[in-house]
Amino acid sequence: MSAALHQLCELVGILPDYHDIWGHRHETSDATRRALLGAMAIACADEAECARSLQTWLDAPWRRKLPPVVVAPADAPITLSLRLPEREAGQVYTWRLALENGHAMAGHFTPGSLEQHEARELDGEPWHAYRLYLPPINDTGYHQLEIDQAGTTHSLPLVVHPTRCHQPACVSDGRRTWGLSVQLYGVRSQRNWGMGDFGDLARLLDWAAQHGASLIGVNPLHALYPHNPLHISPYSPSSRQFANTLYLDVEAVAEFADCAEAKRIVAEPAFQTRLHALRAAELVDYRGVAEAKGRILPLLHHHFRTEHLAHDSARAQAFRTFQQQAGEDLRRFALYQALQAHLHAHDGNLWGWPVWPDAWRDPQSPTVRAFAQEHAERIEYFEYLQWLAEDQLAQLRAKAEQLQLGIGLYQDLAVGVDKGGAETWAHHELFALDARTGCPPDDFNPRGQDWGLPPWIPHRLREAGYAPFIAALRANMRHAGALRLDHVMGLMRLYWVPPGMQGDQGAYLRYPFADLLGILALESQRNQCLVIGEDLGTVPDAVRRDLYDYGVLSYRLFYFEREYDGAFRAPGNFAAQCLVAASTHDLATLKGFWLGEDIALREQLQLYPSEPLREAQIAERRADRWRLLQALEREGLLPNNVAADPGAVPELTPELIRAIHQYLARSPAQLFIVQAEDLLGETEQANLPGTVDEHPNWRRKLAVELEAWPGDARTTAIALAVQAERKG
Repeated sequence: MSAALHQLCELVGILPDYHDIWGHRHETSDATRRALLGAMAIACADEAECARSLQTWLDAPWRRKLPPVVVAPADAPITLSLRLPEREAGQVYTWRLALENGHAMAGHFTPGSLEQHEARELDGEPWHAYRLYLPPINDTGYHQLEIDQAGTTHSLPLVVHPTRCHQPACVSDGRRTWGLSVQLYGVRSQRNWGMGDFGDLARLLDWAAQHGASLIGVNPLHALYPHNPLHISPYSPSSRQFANTLYLDVEAVAEFADCAEAKRIVAEPAFQTRLHALRAAELVDYRGVAEAKGRILPLLHHHFRTEHLAHDSARAQAFRTFQQQAGEDLRRFALYQALQAHLHAHDGNLWGWPVWPDAWRDPQSPTVRAFAQEHAERIEYFEYLQWLAEDQLAQLRAKAEQLQLGIGLYQDLAVGVDKGGAETWAHHELFALDARTGCPPDDFNPRGQDWGLPPWIPHRLREAGYAPFIAALRANMRHAGALRLDHVMGLMRLYWVPPGMQGDQGAYLRYPFADLLGILALESQRNQCLVIGEDLGTVPDAVRRDLYDYGVLSYRLFYFEREYDGAFRAPGNFAAQCLVAASTHDLATLKGFWLGEDIALREQLQLYPSEPLREAQIAERRADRWRLLQALEREGLLPNNVAADPGAVPELTPELIRAIHQYLARSPAQLFIVQAEDLLGETEQANLPGTVDEHPNWRRKLAVELEAWPGDARTTAIALAVQAERKG
């Protein structure tokens, strides 16, 4: 490995090695280094290119004079580096800090009087780096610093953040609460159009209030692909800034009540028969739901245009305000959706913008601008749908506050976005489009995991002032009382799979953890949103330590929480600052775990890399059933008709499921989550990692209609038991 390549990788953030889950060290190969640099458009084909790229990288901060952004904690001195030619050392500079609240601070200095910490020659003349110290700032927020000399102004955003994320009263000062998690699409009801929607979510909030719960958790609600309703993974979205409008409760839209044509079509026997079939289907028929909603929503938009926009009504003005506040991000998102639908209608092979004709790939190209003018009404339609989603989500937050739930809606932020979607099209320069995020090899994935999601390029994210990260947080916190960050370790480091390589040939890239964590705390406080970090797997100690200090809840699952001898962790030994749950969408339900259905399914789909591994897991599961019964017995929770016998496999009765929930509810964990599938005693899990079409991922519906929950003895018994334990 050349010295230039090594130094370049260190500066860019490509880590030289990592340790896998078995503790083995893996050194990053030269081939991987070059492939990852290439994915960031950094030339490195040979020693000469590496040297030139290194020189360009080293010169870059000097040529910009000020850093692209400074992120600092409140009430602490702020230091920034100012790089200037030596000839300007004696000149007088002024600085002005415009605070977000309208106030300002100002001062002046002579660079030569400041502390000098670095020097170099640039373009044949000497330059120096000076430390400029600003006074502590009490006001958190997004401020703007300007430095002026003889009419030449340099500016940078200054983000001042709190050092703790928001924690609501229901989990503060030793309090503990609980909630329910659902895959919203899978909620059955007598009124939805074949998949759970925001109307069902409102009724789930009522259920939470009636049973002493503080929240309802949902899968990511991110925007997917209207032109392709079969692209259904909520963790592979088109955009994390906007919502999946298939979740709209169509009949709750204001225009529906006034649109005679829409009401007439919905009332037709054929349409009602179709809705009945969609509701009755065992799995979510996304195409059918999209067709049904896609027939009515354009009528509502047309009605809105003729009855509101044409007359500049109060409702029209509210929409225009929404457009203005959402700004360029909304316009580009809606433009992308209109373009993708238009191009795909002419060529079904055009799955996303990377395969569009060249003239369409740049959002600012003349071709795209001409399309936007010609199809303004169609673009407005997609903006209108986002406005409706925003309104219904706002109503959900208001409802949660009215019900005094304490938290309300608990949302989920995916770790990345799909390569072909709106977010990468709008900001393609920020992404390493040919690399993919993933995980190193483990027992189930000896070739590593490849999630197919292009990662943000760390230094370009910083150059953008972290605007995309801020926007994603705001969009998902705005109406939520809690937000889960999927793969929270990505704030510090993210595993990249290089273009053209397998998952086991990747490497970790370093991200600006302190900056991202500070921004997370700022947005958490502003939106009054609790933060949960999904920290399963291999987690650097520094990540858990800093997340803890910032008040971020750890994410702990019963299956993985063990004592030194393999026994399930006793309730009293769980951490307090965490969310605890029995399972999650990627793992077996309690019933599936007990029966070994996940093992049988993996065997059926030939997902085991080796027969010894399969046999070992069968033996381990047999032992786990006994361990679970022992754990319940130690807590005095084992039902009377069940014995902790290592040779027996008793039925997983509703009483036994209730006892497991009581066991976890006894923990000091601030938050306990019950999974809807476990509440209803279901066997199948929502998603089977490692599969796409081999298993009905993201399509399973709950067996019991929402209207029947109040009369379901299982749900009532578990809710009452958990509520009693959490109050204790």
